[in-house]
Amino acid sequence: MPHRRVVIASLLSLAIAAPALAQAPAVQQVPSPADTYAELFHQVQMRRLFPDGKTFVDATPRRPPEQILAAYRAHAAFTDAELTRFVRANFTVPEKAPAPPPSSDRTTLKAHIAALWPVLTRGPVKAVAGDSALPLDKPFVVPGGRFREMYYWDSYFTMLGLAADGRHDAVEDMVDDFGGLIDTYGHIPNGTRSYYLSRSQPPFFFAMVGLTDKADKARFKRRVDQMRREHAFWMDGETTVKPGQAWRRVVALPDGSILNRYADDRSTPRDESYREDVLTAREVADRPAGDVFRDLRSGAESGWDFSSRWMADGRTLKTIQTTAILPVDLNALLYGLESAIAEGCADLADRPCVDDFTSRAKARKAAMDAYLWDASRGLYLDYQWRQGARLDHPSAATLYPLFVGAASADQAKAVAVQTRALLLAPGGLRTTVVTTGQQWDTPNGWAPLQWVAVSGLRRYGEEDLARDIGRRWLATVEREYRASGKMLEKYDVEEAKAGGGGEYPLQDGFGWTNGVTRELLELYPAQP
Repeated sequence: MPHRRVVIASLLSLAIAAPALAQAPAVQQVPSPADTYAELFHQVQMRRLFPDGKTFVDATPRRPPEQILAAYRAHAAFTDAELTRFVRANFTVPEKAPAPPPSSDRTTLKAHIAALWPVLTRGPVKAVAGDSALPLDKPFVVPGGRFREMYYWDSYFTMLGLAADGRHDAVEDMVDDFGGLIDTYGHIPNGTRSYYLSRSQPPFFFAMVGLTDKADKARFKRRVDQMRREHAFWMDGETTVKPGQAWRRVVALPDGSILNRYADDRSTPRDESYREDVLTAREVADRPAGDVFRDLRSGAESGWDFSSRWMADGRTLKTIQTTAILPVDLNALLYGLESAIAEGCADLADRPCVDDFTSRAKARKAAMDAYLWDASRGLYLDYQWRQGARLDHPSAATLYPLFVGAASADQAKAVAVQTRALLLAPGGLRTTVVTTGQQWDTPNGWAPLQWVAVSGLRRYGEEDLARDIGRRWLATVEREYRASGKMLEKYDVEEAKAGGGGEYPLQDGFGWTNGVTRELLELYPAQP
């Protein structure tokens, strides 16, 4: 073996070769680009041949991957220019996605959103050897920009707008695609790429099913069965994990209660943010690199990548501790999943299932009340299970128990009071109350959090606050639309303008903003 490859192998020991936590078997395992292209992948990402780390992992090979790797290894060394030429000769590299055309005539928001659905719709996907794209049988809607594939939690909020525009066919197709992912891989991955398979995202599949037609009993039963299988994925290890310990996404608390955490199954750098993760891990002297990588990946599983919620010091990414946290939003969504399964099983006259999942939801609510509810603050707060303490990091996640109906009337009223005091900004709902430069912190506001808040508050009769949040958000989106003709991924809700921060430039398109805005326009058509 040439000396160059020995050196590279040493470099890879920090990253690619970091051991993974035991993975539950899936129906189908697919290697990621890092697995497939090994040291070639490492060099392309670490040399930053492409400004966006997602570019190479989305490239399609022009010949069998083993031939590409053999050709790479046959060379003693590559300059950056030579390596770029090699990659472009052997891969079809995705160019920067064209932005959806801005509205030049500034038609109504409703009309503009309706016109964007065809622009963001993609056809079925077939598997290609060495390509990271996962096959899908039905058409689907992408977020837009660098996000070329279907994403898990994004899609629920996108579907809200599709349904409001009468595109029920598109909703059904996407739910079928997500169900197919559960059937194939045992869970819904973060997005439909092989490099996302080791993690999921906030489990909104039950809410997607809630948007569909339930008249076809065979199809509805299949979807309830898929919800049960997704639940089993999140609860893997619940019967064997001991109090005070964790296994995958399950944590057993000292009193025997079970709650969940985000926990990617791999402890390597994210393929799509490889260089960034390697550099972050190098800044951490007191933890194994694999632990840092897993916490970064788990932050991505949360959908809040990244936020002060996951940082031990509440400020800096190198203190990330995602796997040590029991998040309010995740556990609320799993309560929603358990409740939806019980309801679905009741419709299907499956009494043992109803009893099982009703009991599970009841136990989860009790554990949430014991560990996540802070009566003195009037907030649901994340819990650091290793330290045995709630984290004083108020965030929009506090509204998730209202969204799924897990809060009592008194809890909902207290959350509403604190939401108005802490989280209501001039342009909508704040994400957190601290500024860190991370995109899931203030001043940014995000479409999905606006909808969770509005929907949850309305569920408990807090109509005035729900309307206030919804109308402020609509005014922010309208203002930016009038200025640029664009629908953006996120917004600065302090100044009602385009958002910022994060690992990549601001994206426009944008699936979940379109969906939530379209649904809010149904609720609040007239601006104050």
